[in-house]
Amino acid sequence: MSANIMKVTLKTLLEGAVLALALHSCSSESSCFVSVQDGQFVRNGKPYTYIGTNFWYGPILASEGEGGDIERLGRELDTLKALGVENLRVLVGGDGENGVFSRIEPTLQKAPGVYNDTLLTGLDRFLVELGKRDMQAVLYLNNSWEWSGGYGQYLEWATGERALIPLKDGYWPFMQQMRKFQTSEAAQELFYNHLRAIVGRTNSITGKPYKEDPAIFAWQIGNEPRCFSDDHQIREGFLGWLTESARVIKELDPNHLLSTGNEGYMGCEQDWKLLRQVNSIPGVDYMTIHIWPYNWGWAKADDLEGTLPLALENTADYLEKHAELGAELGLPVVCEEFGFPRDGFVADKGATTRARDKYYEYLFSEVGKTLSGANFWGWSGSAIPLHEQWQSGDPYTGDPAQEAQGLNGVYSTDTTVPVLKKAINNLNQ
Repeated sequence: MSANIMKVTLKTLLEGAVLALALHSCSSESSCFVSVQDGQFVRNGKPYTYIGTNFWYGPILASEGEGGDIERLGRELDTLKALGVENLRVLVGGDGENGVFSRIEPTLQKAPGVYNDTLLTGLDRFLVELGKRDMQAVLYLNNSWEWSGGYGQYLEWATGERALIPLKDGYWPFMQQMRKFQTSEAAQELFYNHLRAIVGRTNSITGKPYKEDPAIFAWQIGNEPRCFSDDHQIREGFLGWLTESARVIKELDPNHLLSTGNEGYMGCEQDWKLLRQVNSIPGVDYMTIHIWPYNWGWAKADDLEGTLPLALENTADYLEKHAELGAELGLPVVCEEFGFPRDGFVADKGATTRARDKYYEYLFSEVGKTLSGANFWGWSGSAIPLHEQWQSGDPYTGDPAQEAQGLNGVYSTDTTVPVLKKAINNLNQ
């Protein structure tokens, strides 16, 4: 037997041993799956709440190819686990070619149905690493925004029309183009095929179908799916796309929870009726909301601490109104994405985070009250950014490629980390 073959065999045996040991802390593997009963999460027969993070780049780190850093992945997961963070919201993978400005890379789906197998194995390995630590992932499969391809890439594949990039072409033309996805049967069918390939996948390391893996907390249709229009036909197309996506996912995997990834009221053209329709789609198990105080004008870049009271007031109102709707629909509510800039609106790892820490402290305190879970955006961990605008080959941070690196991301050295640890300890008491 050659040395290379021996290494591969040994690696396979070790990964198999890891699988055998990774039986989690649940009384049985099936009880590790989270369900919803009477409007709340239940795991292992008990009510379940959590504080987690966004870790969109996890599967890339888990790969052995471009962008991979398995050693860093282990460090980041161990750090998060030690803090009590066990729920990670994660991008399955990007769509389209590499080398597109403001798009993360490497991408997973290079052309319709054509995948980077190294990254698919990375996704498999990522789930194995979560399983070792009794951690879980919310896996989202699409994106309204350009940074992972998303709507625009599916439209480009289906129609040949170049996908616009907001930082180059402007946000208004971009949003007008994204409306077309809602009524493009060809673009949507390409996405349904992607769902079938990923949700129906069997892990190449463990031999276990994804639908049987307790390391998956939930499938999510997309990141911030919006219809980008008040037009009735476009809205109907949007709801139809979400409904069919939910049907396909649940048909492939009835074991895991399903969410839309919607931002709530602000992601539904500020229309409560549309939000109710989105969360009444058959198969949707819990309501998601996102909150971005600076993006929404609740906090000002030149006076983050001075405008913090307004941001907190508006956040409390946003949480309360969504909690009321969630209760009416019998759905838990998760604020699965929220962020607050570093002090002085400075994208620098050394900048302080006093205003952010106060904001996070409040939002974390709402878990178990108006919220069943919360995932801050996002975990930068031990990364040392090389450029303010991400460039190919740079370390990954919580801030994706189109955003200033470090502005919203949480590094392991930030004072936000003790705030996070304290909140999780309080939640678990």
